Amino acid sequence: MNTRESRAGRTARIGFLTLWLIFTIFPLYWITITSFKPAGDIFTFPLAYWPEDFSLENYSGLFGASQFGTYLLNSLIVSAVAGTVATVISMLSAYVLARFEFRTKTALLMAALVTQMIPSFIALGPLYLLMTDLRLVDNRLGLVLVYIAVCIPFCTVMLRGFFANIPDTLEEAAMIDGCSRLGALFRVLLPVMKPGIVAAFIFNFVNCWNELFLSVTLMNSDDNKTVPTALNGFISSFNIDWGSMSAAAVLTILPTMVLFAFASRHIVQGLTAGAVKG
Repeated sequence: MNTRESRAGRTARIGFLTLWLIFTIFPLYWITITSFKPAGDIFTFPLAYWPEDFSLENYSGLFGASQFGTYLLNSLIVSAVAGTVATVISMLSAYVLARFEFRTKTALLMAALVTQMIPSFIALGPLYLLMTDLRLVDNRLGLVLVYIAVCIPFCTVMLRGFFANIPDTLEEAAMIDGCSRLGALFRVLLPVMKPGIVAAFIFNFVNCWNELFLSVTLMNSDDNKTVPTALNGFISSFNIDWGSMSAAAVLTILPTMVLFAFASRHIVQGLTAGAVKG
C-alpha cells in the first residue's frame, strides 16, 4: 500500500513539475521562434509552432536599422561597473554589521529592508531633479551611481547573513598570526565566502541589466540608452514591431542565461548559506 502511494505521489509530482516546466519554458520558446520568422509569418493563422522558413531578417534589421549594438555595450558597462562596485561596498558594510555591535545597527538593518518595500518609480521625480542639478542626466556615470545606491541595501542584508555563518575564530586566528583586520577579511574570509560574493554580484548585475524605469527617465540620447530602453522603443502608439522586439529579447536574455549557467553552483551555495543565519 505504501509502495503504491509513494509511486502515485512520485508520478503526480513528476507530472506537475513537467507541466510547470512546459508552462515556464513556452514563452521563451515562442519569443525565440518568433525572432526567426519573416514579418509576414508572425501573424499567420492557424499559429505555426515551428517556422516553415527560418529568417535572420529581424536580427540583421536590429543591428542595421538601430544602434542595438551600442545599447548592448551600454548595458554591459553600466551593469558590470554598478554590480561590481555595489558588491564591494555591500561586502564591507555587511562585514561591519555582522562583526561589530553599535547603537544604530538595528536601525540601519531596518532601513535597508524598508527601502526594498518602496517602488523605485516613486522616487523618479526627485531623483531626476537631483541628477539634473548634478548634470548627470543622459550620462552613464549618473545611471551607474543610481544603480549602486539601489543595489546596496538588499545586497548588504544578504551578505551579512553569509558573514554571520563564518566563525569568528577564523579571522581571530589570522589576526593572532599577524594579519590586520582588513588582511584577515581579504586573505581568510573572502576565499571562504566566494559563493556569497558571486551570488551578490549576479543579483546586482541582473537587476541593473533588466531595470527599465530609471534608465528610461535618465537616458535620452541613443548613444547612452540601455537595452531595456531599446526594447521599450519598439512599442509605439499604433504598432508593435514584434519581430525586432523578439530578436532583441533573445539577445537580451542570452547574457544572463550564460551567467547563471556558469555560476549556478555558486549562486545556490551563496543564497542557501546566507539564509541559514541572520
